[in-house]
Amino acid sequence: MPNLPNPVSYAVPAFVLFVVAEMIFARLHDRSRYHVKDTLTSLLLGLGSTVASVLTGGAVVVMGLALQRYAPFQIPYSWWAWTLAFVLYDLSFYVAHRASHRMRLMWASHVIHHSSQHYNLSTALRQPWTNLVSLGFIFFLPLFLLGFPPPMLLFVGALDTVYQFWIHTETIGRLPRWVEAVMNTPSHHRVHHATNPRYLDKNYAGVFIVWDRMFGTFEPERDEDRPRYGIVKNLGSFNLLWAAFHEWVGIARDVWRTPGWKNKLGYIVAPPGWSHDGSRDTSETIKARWRAQTGEVETGSVAAVDAGARGEAVGPGALQR
Repeated sequence: MPNLPNPVSYAVPAFVLFVVAEMIFARLHDRSRYHVKDTLTSLLLGLGSTVASVLTGGAVVVMGLALQRYAPFQIPYSWWAWTLAFVLYDLSFYVAHRASHRMRLMWASHVIHHSSQHYNLSTALRQPWTNLVSLGFIFFLPLFLLGFPPPMLLFVGALDTVYQFWIHTETIGRLPRWVEAVMNTPSHHRVHHATNPRYLDKNYAGVFIVWDRMFGTFEPERDEDRPRYGIVKNLGSFNLLWAAFHEWVGIARDVWRTPGWKNKLGYIVAPPGWSHDGSRDTSETIKARWRAQTGEVETGSVAAVDAGARGEAVGPGALQR
């Protein structure tokens, strides 16, 4: 088994330099883009995630090696295999990422990444500590069963992660149309991090935005509806442990207080915001209320997508979430 380098390890110094450079740029042009305590929280969450990812990665490799025993054939280290592995890994990321917004168990881990009310390169480093518990890794296990070597999958997964760093910024506007059509970009990912009703549950892509276009979850960024960042109920604190575990505490509290096993299970596997008595908002209810008040419909037609990509107004702004 070849010992391939970890691209993330080599990229970390560059990550730090780019964060510092963007902070200097923000200080000169728009100081609101960075908040010292918020940035420090992001960096510490990233450090903790680095430690946790060692455990998660080790567990995934062990499970992957076990699954490979049942693979119909072993894929070689050929150029076409590397390309196919990267594309299929990115598709698996799309599916896992989408699931992490639709199942509260997975959201409890992923919510860390969305908890900042700022959107800058340090936000890319705000990563979960509990991926092993939230089970998101199961979406990548079929790749081992297909016969891809574990070192290859770990390597392309790291490349996928490195790519996603630079899209966490407001410093870069829209890129040429052919790039925006195929690749995930800062514009597309700002939509994903936004809390505007129009943008909820959109643009799950890692590297290739084509997955969102194919599966109906694409939404272009619109000049008349600038993204607002954070989560439905913002933390209101820079406490590191609260940022890392607050949703797990919420799940435990809801399961403990709610009668009936069916309802208890709902607070674990239903979408974030689900409640057994309908007293809370999910992304669906938020969007439905927005559509009722604005008369808008979700982007679905080719004409609407094209208009949004050109920055043309297609309707009134969204409600504050």
